[in-house]
Formats: sequence, structure tokens, C-alpha cells
Amino acid sequence: MQVSNVRVGFEQTILDLRLDKVLPHKQVPEALKTSARYKRIAQSIAEIGLIEPLVVTREASDNGSRLLLDGHARRAILLDLGETEARCILALDDEAFTYNKRINHLATIQEHFMIVRALEKGVPEEKLARALDVNIGHIKRRRTLLDGVCPEVIEMLKDRFVNPSTFGVLKKMKPMRQIEAAELMHSVSNFSSSYAKALLAATKQSDLARPERPKKISGMTPEQMARMEREMETLQRDFKAVESSYGEDVLHLVIASGYLSKLVANEKIEKYLASSSPEILEKFRAIISSASLESQSTTAGLS
Repeated sequence: MQVSNVRVGFEQTILDLRLDKVLPHKQVPEALKTSARYKRIAQSIAEIGLIEPLVVTREASDNGSRLLLDGHARRAILLDLGETEARCILALDDEAFTYNKRINHLATIQEHFMIVRALEKGVPEEKLARALDVNIGHIKRRRTLLDGVCPEVIEMLKDRFVNPSTFGVLKKMKPMRQIEAAELMHSVSNFSSSYAKALLAATKQSDLARPERPKKISGMTPEQMARMEREMETLQRDFKAVESSYGEDVLHLVIASGYLSKLVANEKIEKYLASSSPEILEKFRAIISSASLESQSTTAGLS
């Protein structure tokens, strides 16, 4: 399904705003200020400055102030450091809950881009490692995290919390196979390296980035990997078939369920079915219940 006319959520320009004009809609709890995460952010800002801008409402009040949507901890830290201004981006949607729900924590790929931006600005690796309280090897690995990963997969996984080792496994596949693997990860919401290794084991030799080199998966024999290849090919074919007809099948189920709900709601019909064909009545109720569960699952997935 294609989605058109996607609305941009933020203005493109970044503004330097006075912190006393950036009004928080909640206070930073004292318990948070003593947490390791807060101290890590504070150390990062002290060492390399503010990388991720604060997010504020687009419309200014009469006195020029704006409501802060995201970045309360960063604002508090900047004030503690004696800063008077901060870089801010303007959100076109002033719904703080919706925004925070989606970006409150950095996903794996977002962290990669943050580190790359800092390095491009000239921040030394040692200083960045010290700011993030990690060893320099972590910075080096994050910097090259996406080398060899195709753009389509980066786009698919950019908002997900993916085990960094998973990208190392994906790099062993050709781009088209990477996309197939990422789609399967999405379908089961499993982005672990162990699942990625299972997909690698089920990948055809010709779909590997280095097809001339035989696959080596710890704990698996060549015969087991060959069997997984055959089973995965069948599974993917079945998955594509189900995916293509899923929407239409659910629609038919909802329509049939609506009709059966009205039918069973009629006391005379329900009484007749209960006395003459109780097994049919049970099947009708099972269909109604199934459609109700399907509807709840779909709603949860869209929320």
C-alpha cells in the first residue's frame, strides 16, 4: 500500500533560542538527575556540546516563548552548565506525547548518525568515547556500522532497536537478500543477531556477498544449512502469498462477522439454532470472536 502526501513533521531551519524562552511542560525529577543516563548525557554535552537540538512548538507566544516538546533533560543540563541559548528545531505538530512516543530514545541507526555527525564536526574519537562513557572501540564500530548495508534496509530499520551485531550478519548478504531478511525481521519483530544468523544460514550461496566463500555457522553442519535453505524458500513463498491476500481476507471476515453478529443477536434465531443446530451456533460465535480478536490486534498495531 502506498502512502501519499506525507506531512513533514519539522521545519528545516534550526534556531538559536534563549533558554528562558523555552518553557518546559514538565519538571525534570530529582531522581532522574542522579541516574547514570542523566549523568552520561550531561558528560556528553559538557565534552562536545549539544548535538541533538531541542524540539519546540512552532508558534511563539506573545512574549516570544515556545513550549518545549522534547529535550527536558538536555535543557536542564544546559542551564546547570550556565548556557543561555540552545539550538532548537520547530515541530509543526505540538503534540508532545505523540512526538516523544516515537523518538524519546535513540534507535541503533540514529545513534550511528549522531556519532558520525559529531566526528564530522571534528570531535576526536577519544573525546566522544569519554563523553558517551564507552571505549574507543565502540565508537569505531558504530562509525562503520552501516558500511555494506543497502539504503533500503537502513530506511526500514532506522527507527528500530536493532542488535548492532545484526548489521554485521546482514553485510554478508547481497542487497536483495538483505531486504528480504529485513522484511522477515519486521514481520516477526525480531531484530536479534541470533535470528539474523538463522536467516544467513538459510540464505542461498549465490545470495551471499562473497558467494565463493562457504558459509560457516557455529553449531550447524552443511547438511543442516542446506535443509534450512529449502525450508526458508518455502516459508518465504508462503509468507508472500499470505501477505498479498491478508487484507482482503480480513475484510471478508469482518463483513461476515458483522452479519453473523446481527443474526445471533436476534433472540428467535439464536433460540432456534441453539435447539436445532447448536454446533452451527458455536461455529458462528467462534467466527464472531475471531473477528473481534483480529480487529483488536489490527488496532493495536496501528496505535
